[in-house]
Amino acid sequence: MENAIRDWRGRAYLPGPVPADRPRTFWLAWASMAAIAPLQYGYAALLTRDQAALIPLGVWIVCQAAGALLRRHLSLTAGAVLTTAGLLALGLGGSWPFLTVYAVLGGLGAGLVYGVCGETVAAWHPERPALRVGLVTGAFGYGALPLLLWAGLFPGTLHQAFLAAGIVAALVIGAAARHLRMPPPLWWPDTVDPRSYALDAAVLRRTPGALREFSLAQALRTRALPVLAAILVGAGAVSIADVVIVAASGAWGAVAILVGLNGAGRALAMRCSEALGRTAVLAVVLTLLALGQLLLAAHASTGTSLGIWAGAVAAGLGGGAFYPLVASLVRDYFGVAGTGTIHPVVYSAKAAAGLVAVALSWLALSGSAAPALLLAAACAGLPALAARRLRAPGRPVTIPV
Repeated sequence: MENAIRDWRGRAYLPGPVPADRPRTFWLAWASMAAIAPLQYGYAALLTRDQAALIPLGVWIVCQAAGALLRRHLSLTAGAVLTTAGLLALGLGGSWPFLTVYAVLGGLGAGLVYGVCGETVAAWHPERPALRVGLVTGAFGYGALPLLLWAGLFPGTLHQAFLAAGIVAALVIGAAARHLRMPPPLWWPDTVDPRSYALDAAVLRRTPGALREFSLAQALRTRALPVLAAILVGAGAVSIADVVIVAASGAWGAVAILVGLNGAGRALAMRCSEALGRTAVLAVVLTLLALGQLLLAAHASTGTSLGIWAGAVAAGLGGGAFYPLVASLVRDYFGVAGTGTIHPVVYSAKAAAGLVAVALSWLALSGSAAPALLLAAACAGLPALAARRLRAPGRPVTIPV
């Protein structure tokens, strides 16, 4: 565009006024993320009491990953309808027709909401997209806490709790569908000089941007993209399985800590990554997740109460933070222009993570919790090693990671 400002990398910006309703955009996206949380963490903690109940959860995760891919073809309104249908289905009964609606329609709807809200917030906060997206996606974790609290206080009213969650989702996501919109192409807040921002020494040292803009086809030919997808598969599987395994132990306080820190840890990790670098914090997060599995395995073997509480803390801090870190690395490695097409492909690896999570949970519920958790530790530990070797595509190997 003729009026665009370009930085030293050649990236184009069109500075414009910051709309007065930008805070409303953020909070509507945050509330929408919280509204879909019961579909994943609520179901995993409250309804996976036997192995057969894991099948709908696995299908839901696959459909959620598919929904993130389809978000450019379907609207947030569709996400509101599908998400509400999934929650109401859980509230109306536990038979297979209702569980199928939850798994397929609820999964697709949650994927749409997750993808649209994350992309919209990142677009309206281009000067700090990673931090803002981390704050918003955190609600996808701790947004399930009210449902868990309800189930703990009134255990006989679980179906009513899901019905209430469905009504809340319809109202909140419906409002977001009405008001959320994307900024103009190349928009940048006129309160921040884009050229000075691009030359900021701290940004260049800790979170350097992409060397150039990659297309999806070009990104698929790099080594970084499959590594990021593999990290998401291993860590994503452990994160989901942990909720099922800890809930099966009956320690509801530990479940609440696990789910709450799963969300809160995302924002904390993104703040740390801006100071210490993305890959360093990602490696720490995955190490914490692996440590949590070892502590939980010790509890399963010995029955010590300290193990489950310490394990829930470590696994909670590591069990959600890798999602926004991987999303920010996609932006840092492949550029801003292609993020909307490249990140959904990486995020779709969560479908494989769901299948692995079901396998780990199935093994744990069959009476082999300790072996399942040791396998989970390996699933988180190997990506932690890979994270330290991540490198931006095109950067010479003589430049330190």
